[in-house]
Amino acid sequence: MRDEIFHRLKREFEELFSRGYGLNELLDIIVEKLHTRVPYYNWVGFYLVDETGERLKLGPYVGEPTEHVLIPFGKGICGQAAITKSTFLVQDVSKEDNYLACSPKVKSEIVVPIIVDGKVYGELDIDSHELNAFDENDRKLLEWICERIIVFVKSVK
Repeated sequence: MRDEIFHRLKREFEELFSRGYGLNELLDIIVEKLHTRVPYYNWVGFYLVDETGERLKLGPYVGEPTEHVLIPFGKGICGQAAITKSTFLVQDVSKEDNYLACSPKVKSEIVVPIIVDGKVYGELDIDSHELNAFDENDRKLLEWICERIIVFVKSVK
């Protein structure tokens, strides 16, 4: 079932990226589709680097409201992904010392950085209420989406 959902989403996103949307509209559609189509994606959002270049600012998201609207690089899973410029897949957030709790319901998280010209531009952050929710298929799909966003951002610069 997961493979079928991801395959369908990938086709929809390929079409979406070719339609000429603006960035904010594109990000809104992405979070909505991921949240509604993948049952264990309970919170889906983008964080974009703010004007200081040292913090992530909450962008489009779907899910419960969060108090974490600004996250300094290095803080929490999102901040760690920004510092290392690498995907973080955390199967059990309770085992992380540097975890920023958004909700007691969150059990696992995946964060994929969006790197444009060597600098962190933003991140795609997904929380799940299930332990061990994410696997390599999630990682591949989400990294693929972020790669398309990178191409999009570079094309409008």
